[in-house]
Amino acid sequence: MSPTSTREPRINHGGAIILPPAIGGGDEGRGGKGSPDFSDRLRRARLGLAVGLTPIIMLFVSLTSAYVVRQGLPTLDESTNRYIHDWLPVNLPWLILLLNTCVLLVSSFTMEMARRAVAREAALAPVRSIPGVSLGTEKSFPWLGLTIALGLMFLFGQWMAWRELEYRGFFLATSPSSSFVYLLTGMHALHLLGGLIAMLYAGTVTLLNRPVDSRRVVIDVTSWYWHFMALLWIYIFTLLEFAR
Repeated sequence: MSPTSTREPRINHGGAIILPPAIGGGDEGRGGKGSPDFSDRLRRARLGLAVGLTPIIMLFVSLTSAYVVRQGLPTLDESTNRYIHDWLPVNLPWLILLLNTCVLLVSSFTMEMARRAVAREAALAPVRSIPGVSLGTEKSFPWLGLTIALGLMFLFGQWMAWRELEYRGFFLATSPSSSFVYLLTGMHALHLLGGLIAMLYAGTVTLLNRPVDSRRVVIDVTSWYWHFMALLWIYIFTLLEFAR
């Protein structure tokens, strides 16, 4: 049996205590190769998404408050020197907006199917890595590509809705009510475009055949963002319908 030695703390000339270096570990919960554990990566990614969604929620809460308050706020008419209500009901293209809502809800379903598909692939990866074990070839449906196509269709539908508003005589500066319609739908379209960019990145990661754990983290976070965009649109759609 070889003797073992314990290293005691030393005191340098300045009186400070010098602790011996730690033996083993030192990776702060990381694996042998220094890569963080998958569950920890997924948890941190979801936490980062929640933090990123907070300012978006606050933005639309502020827009909603301004929308409701501005409805009953009179303005001064300089020609008559009297206060008037200039809030005009906007003749919205409800058919186009309803079709857009259906498209976005279907895209949320396809995105969820893409998330579940990569989660299943990640769950079977350890089994596939066992020598001599074969699970056969399995055809995968391009759920992610279908979601991207539906997202682009939604943005095109929004553009068609804005064109229809202009055809009906409601422009951005026509009235405060029309300005809020363009602002609410435009801000949602801008944030949804960010989700599409993230989805294209997820598709690129998939095409490059990156490790399944990395693909799962990207697709998981993107899917939850996309679900949030669908819920946000339903909220805006309801607000424009019942708070006119």
